[in-house]
Parts: sequence; C-alpha cells; structure tokens
Amino acid sequence: MKWAGLTGVLLLLVIAASLFSLLTGEMDISLSSLPDIFREKSGIEYSVLTKIRIPRIITAISVGGALSITGAILQGIYRNPLVEPYTLGISGGAALGVSIAIVFGLHLTIGSAVLPVSGFAGSLITIFLVYFLSLKKGNISINKMLLIGVMISFISSSAMMFLMSISNKDSMHSIIFWMMGSLDEPNTLLIKIVFYSSIAGLLISTFFARPLNAMRLGQEKARHLGINSEMTLRVLFIVASLLTGICVAVAGIIGFVGLVIPHIVRNTIGSDYRVLLPGSFLGGSFFLLVCDLLARTVIAPNELPIGVITGLVGGLVFILILTRQGIRAKIK
Repeated sequence: MKWAGLTGVLLLLVIAASLFSLLTGEMDISLSSLPDIFREKSGIEYSVLTKIRIPRIITAISVGGALSITGAILQGIYRNPLVEPYTLGISGGAALGVSIAIVFGLHLTIGSAVLPVSGFAGSLITIFLVYFLSLKKGNISINKMLLIGVMISFISSSAMMFLMSISNKDSMHSIIFWMMGSLDEPNTLLIKIVFYSSIAGLLISTFFARPLNAMRLGQEKARHLGINSEMTLRVLFIVASLLTGICVAVAGIIGFVGLVIPHIVRNTIGSDYRVLLPGSFLGGSFFLLVCDLLARTVIAPNELPIGVITGLVGGLVFILILTRQGIRAKIK
C-alpha cells in the first residue's frame, strides 16, 4: 500500500500549495480572515481572491495535471521516457495559430478571446495532420507518428519565425510573451473548459490503465493479451492531443511539466498506470502551483512568465535526478 500513502501525500501537498498560493502575493491575506472575507463578499481582498487568485489556482491545477497525465500517456504509448506532450508538434501548431492571429491583428478587432481560439485551432489542425499522415493501411505507425510530429514542430517554428520577422515590435512582443506561458486567464469560460477537460482526461485515461500497462510490452504482445491496441492508440492519442491543445491555447507553452513529473512519479510510486496517472495528475498540479507562486513573488510586484520558472526548476530537477541515478548505478 505504499502507492496509497504517496498518493495521499501528493493530495495533501496540492491542498497545502493551493492554500498557500491563495494567501500569498502582493497583498498578503491571513488564514483567519478568510471566513469573514467570503461571508461579507465585499472589499478589495474578496476581489483579489475571486477574480485573480482562485482562477489562477484552478488553472494551475488543471493545466499542470493535464500536461502531466498527457506526458505519462505518451511515454507509455511510445515506450520512451523522453517523450512529452509537445513532441508531437501540437504546441508548434498552437503557437503558429496564435502568431497568425496576432500578426493580422485579430485580437484587436475581434477581442483577446481569439488568441486561445486560434491556438486551439492550430493544435487541432496539427493533431489531424499527425494522425492521418501516420496511418498506414488503416493502422497507426507509432514511430512514423513521432517523426511526423517532430517535423511539423520544426515547420511550425520556422513559419512562426517568418511571421515574427515581418511583424512590428508590438506584435513580436505579444507573440514572445504568449510563448513564455501565463496562468493569468481572465475568461471564466476558458478556465471551466480546461478544468473539466483535465478531469475528463484523467477519468478516460484511467479507464485505459490496463491496456496501457499491457502496451508497455509492445503492441504485438498487448494484442496477444487480448488488448485492442489500435483502438487504444487512437483514443489515447486523441485524448492526449486535445488536452495538450487546450492547455497550450489557455496558458501558452509551459514546458517540462509533461516530461519531468511523470518521470519522478514513475520512479517514486511505480509504473502501474492505475496509480501512475492519478499520481502524475496530482504531481503536475503541485509542481505548477509552486512554479506559479514563484513567478508571482520572486520579483513582485512584477511577474515572471511561468514558462521561465518551469524550464529552470524542471530542468535542474531532471538533471539532478538523472545524475543521482547515474551515481547510484555506479555504486551498485
């Protein structure tokens, strides 16, 4: 029952990080004053909590959890611990969609909501391209899918660089800032979409935990065990891609969550997907909550892009883990 205790610890960490994030910021709020603030429903503290901090906490939990379980799913499908949600070029497609909207000024004429819509449209186009180009005689080629995703990512990046080179300074600044990621999403509808999508993604992927465990042995062996590997691949690819597209459209490109967290959880809890998926969701939520707190407080009252924090913290943690594993292997 080691996994149950570790999952419980992760849940407590998420609750503690959420509470600490709720109380900490440019305006510190005491825990004892929360009941009065929510009872009176007035004052600047109530506005800060309901319009800024609570939406950011929900977004951090949703995006962090969704990217993490997506990483766990893709690493299981490809049987490669270095695969992450952005490997398939979905982030590149979303970034290209947002870049097009910014360069043509759609966010100024239609409204800021056009940016996440454009990002999601770009990710959807990438999803369909990767999926249909990977089909071979009606079956999905995993290796082909990975290569096509990487190539589409390079093409999207080149196209985005071209757009940036012909745009003005304001458009270039907007594109760069969006690419660095932010959890400051004022649209309540988008927050609800990413929250419910992350929960639905967790439930659907958990339902496929047994096929994922079997597919760690390879598609052929999974098929001999009675697993419909083709149907499993299709469903999980669509779930992982849509989750990534929604997260990128709402929060921008936030790296390392889908790479580092599943790796850490797998080494701590185990590789059984029945516990790896919920553990990854909680671990990703906690990681992004902590990174968002750092982004808001390190240079307060200014705010760092959260992608900068996740890149620095996630990269250092991942290097540390790999180094320690190498040392232990040598000792053994």
